[in-house]
Amino acid sequence: MIEAVVFDVGETLVRDDRYWHDWADWLNIPRHTLSALVGAVVAQGRDNADAIRLLRPGTDIIDEYRAREAAGQGEHLDETDLYPDVRPALAALREAGVRVLIAGNQTPRAGDLLRGLNLPADAIATSGEWGVAKPRTEFFEKVIGLAGTAPERVLYVGDHPANDVAPAHAAGLRTAHVRRGPYGFLWASSPEAELADWRINGLDELPGIVTG
Repeated sequence: MIEAVVFDVGETLVRDDRYWHDWADWLNIPRHTLSALVGAVVAQGRDNADAIRLLRPGTDIIDEYRAREAAGQGEHLDETDLYPDVRPALAALREAGVRVLIAGNQTPRAGDLLRGLNLPADAIATSGEWGVAKPRTEFFEKVIGLAGTAPERVLYVGDHPANDVAPAHAAGLRTAHVRRGPYGFLWASSPEAELADWRINGLDELPGIVTG
């Protein structure tokens, strides 16, 4: 029985369009160029931030992030960034008596922005707040603690087979791989994706899975 469902953020709940467009504008790079390079590094199994490093060799991403914040051009999230199935799916899970949690590889600022959206979730945490990121085992230990139940009663939902599905599976959680975003589609047939208990095309499939 699933008692808690935990969601990744980027390309699971939130589209990354704005994130990369804002980086392109900050670096004065055509948006299409940066988007194309993000796709290229994803296809190579690399960190998507390598797209920025290809365009601006030697760039310190953290320093640039701080510079953006200082210039008032930092991270932003609003209702338009959410996939349309997010609110209905999260609300339906809570109505089914399931604890709904959000935990992904984001900054503390992103955590604040997510909480500001007043999503139907019981708790929201980010790797930046925890000081540990996926795919490390310690991240999923914190997920289990946040869920407050046994690992096999926790379902982790994400788009990234290597960062979400495989390490969550190794930690003893149930997993659902959602096919959306570059990683979700490109690596949908990878060995890591095959580890998922469920493979879904949208979050609206989750309430039926949880209620059996």
